[in-house]
Formats: sequence, structure tokens, C-alpha cells
Amino acid sequence: MVIRSPMRVDKKMIQFLKPYVLKMHLTERFVNAQVIHLPSGTVASAASSEEKILRGNMGSTQDFAAAAKIGKILGERLLLKNILSVSVSSLRNDQKYQGKVKALIDSLKEAGILLV
Repeated sequence: MVIRSPMRVDKKMIQFLKPYVLKMHLTERFVNAQVIHLPSGTVASAASSEEKILRGNMGSTQDFAAAAKIGKILGERLLLKNILSVSVSSLRNDQKYQGKVKALIDSLKEAGILLV
């Protein structure tokens, strides 16, 4: 009986398995989120509280409710493009899973996006 060693995971394979990555930019005034397709380096979808269409519907562009609304809109845009899963492992050191980041990620989950 031959027992094979576990397969080594290559960086190229990880990019193939998780091609879409969520990038967030949260400032004191605005909330920006975009999903990037890593193999091609293009933006698959984006949502921002700076968009003129969204500013009229939001009371404030900087609070937790704005982050949740941006996450919901981004989730709907991803579903329209048949992107069902996104990697969120790219949080920077200063971004912890609390506050606006938590509101945005939780609203993405509620929209039906699977977080890998």
C-alpha cells in the first residue's frame, strides 16, 4: 500500500481557486469597496459612497449604515455578474473585523455572497 504525500499548494493554484479579492478603503468621509479579479488585475465590481446616485439616498456617507449599504449594493452588483464567492483575507493590519469593516462584510454575506 502506497500513501501519497499531501499535495503542495502553489501560489498560482491559490489565485485560481480564489480569483476574486475584496479591497476596502475606509476614510473619515467615505466608504469605498471593490472586488478585483487577481489573474487579470481588473476590477470586477465596485461600490462607493462617493457615487452621485448613492449620495442622495444616504443620510451620511461615513457611518456604519453607509458601510452596510455599500456592502449590500456591492453584493447585488456581484450577483448580477455571477460572482458568487469573494476572498476577504486581504485585511490590512490596521483593519480589524469591527465597526465599518464588520458592517460591510456582514451585508455582503446577507446579499448572498460566499466569503472564502
